[in-house]
Amino acid sequence: MADLMALREADRLREEDPYSARWADAFNTRLVPEQSRFEVDLNRPRDRAVYKAPEDAWGLDIWSQALDEEIVSESLARYDHFYSEMRRILDDKQRRHGRFVVLDLHTYNHRRDGPDGPGSDPAGNPEVNVGTGSLDRGRWGALVDRFMADLAGFDFLGRTLDVRENVRFQGGYLSQWVHENYPDSGCCLAIELKKFFMDEWTGEVYDAEHKAIARALAGASARARGVSGRVRLVADSLQHVAGGVDEVVHLTLGGQRAHCALGTGEHEHALVHHAGVEGRFQALVAA
Repeated sequence: MADLMALREADRLREEDPYSARWADAFNTRLVPEQSRFEVDLNRPRDRAVYKAPEDAWGLDIWSQALDEEIVSESLARYDHFYSEMRRILDDKQRRHGRFVVLDLHTYNHRRDGPDGPGSDPAGNPEVNVGTGSLDRGRWGALVDRFMADLAGFDFLGRTLDVRENVRFQGGYLSQWVHENYPDSGCCLAIELKKFFMDEWTGEVYDAEHKAIARALAGASARARGVSGRVRLVADSLQHVAGGVDEVVHLTLGGQRAHCALGTGEHEHALVHHAGVEGRFQALVAA
């Protein structure tokens, strides 16, 4: 599939989520499928998961020729495998622990006018966008509010983060899938971080900001205790968004990297994080 790509490597990487995988490195149990989002986008419905034309991918001219059905079928097989694994994992956690929360972590570009152009208007582009569009706020609202308040209150290098809900994104297909398949037990928050922690045109990461984001996520999670029962999230990265983590599942989705932290107690949490990682599909599931 890479041989058919007309898109320049730099342009492809700019649309991925580099460096974000480091925010959730503390996982012990891992499921790792790795491929670019341009091979298959796991955060879209199946019939739109493979980008075939520019209108599927922000107007980008991706392919040197039309994709044949065999290539599309191979990509969709990876898609099906991912959701099969998600269902197996979440079914098990629901059966063993009752409820769980998924944090679906992404990043987004905000300097579309070029490296020397102005950034997008902050009014419509928060540093942290928490997407809850398909979430039952009557059931999970207190947890969402506490997590957001703690994240916004973090001392981020001498200032605070701009954290808002459903401003730029409301969550993609993964959130919808969790809520449709686990309406009484599953909560998925789609967290989009603006790429203020890096130069999205050169790929340079700003180390201080990048590390501070990890601390902000960890701190917000550690302080969000007692919300909707006992739940803890993701070892050092995300702890205590409402019980005790014994097991963490880390999902790397290439183009999208996914991490699931699954704990014990009355509730469980999963972190799903999308990062830009290239590679072949693999699955590593620890007992």
